[in-house]
Amino acid sequence: MTNPTTTAPLSPALADAPRLQARNSAAFWAATGRSRGHEVIRDRAFLAVRGDERAGLRVLLQEPDLTGDELEAIAELVHGAAGPVDMEDPFSSTALGHLGVGSWQMPIMLRLPGAVDAPAVAVQRVREEAELLGAERAVIESFGLGRFEPYRPGEMFPKAILDEPGVALFVAHVDGEVAGACVTVEANGFASHYWVGTTEAARSRGVGRAVMLGSLEPLAGVPVTLTASKLGVPLYEKLGFTAASPSTWWSSSRA
Repeated sequence: MTNPTTTAPLSPALADAPRLQARNSAAFWAATGRSRGHEVIRDRAFLAVRGDERAGLRVLLQEPDLTGDELEAIAELVHGAAGPVDMEDPFSSTALGHLGVGSWQMPIMLRLPGAVDAPAVAVQRVREEAELLGAERAVIESFGLGRFEPYRPGEMFPKAILDEPGVALFVAHVDGEVAGACVTVEANGFASHYWVGTTEAARSRGVGRAVMLGSLEPLAGVPVTLTASKLGVPLYEKLGFTAASPSTWWSSSRA
């Protein structure tokens, strides 16, 4: 494996959104891998995090023009994965179905710097382990992450992730309980959102909007990207995000 080559600075424009998302996703998953004690593999065209039988393998494409050798390196990682396989191609330019994974697409969205409204529900940045565990449980429930059941505290979000540069977790409380959570990563002059979710009991109570607003406030001065589910697009549009292009996701769970 080689180290990624240095690339020119990116502008906060829709045309650059796929590469912005690719770079930030790599930063997020490298931080996640380090905090979990998993192997982080860097190459010119991809970053991979090789986890255990529950976390699995995560591959994030960094370029749209993979060579045959780079595709073969990814294939070796997939065939040797200890658990489930998930891959992201923000450029939607590389066919990976031959690796025994199914695909779907979600839009990459971009928000330019700008003012952010105050959330209607109290949102706070996670500082303590108890809040971190609440965020972890909320995300596992919201996304139906059966791979992390039975639940092991600190497995998805180890305490060490709070010390990763640029990484921040936010939670919203309803009736004294964590009702929503998200992760943000700021790096290289821009930021992205991950794991934006609410618990089932808190659905349709404005918690998702509140978590987004509360986590956007510290990022009001930088461009922000995210990859949205179809259900999330209307909310994100109201918060100033614009759809740029589709990102293709591949997963062994969709095979």
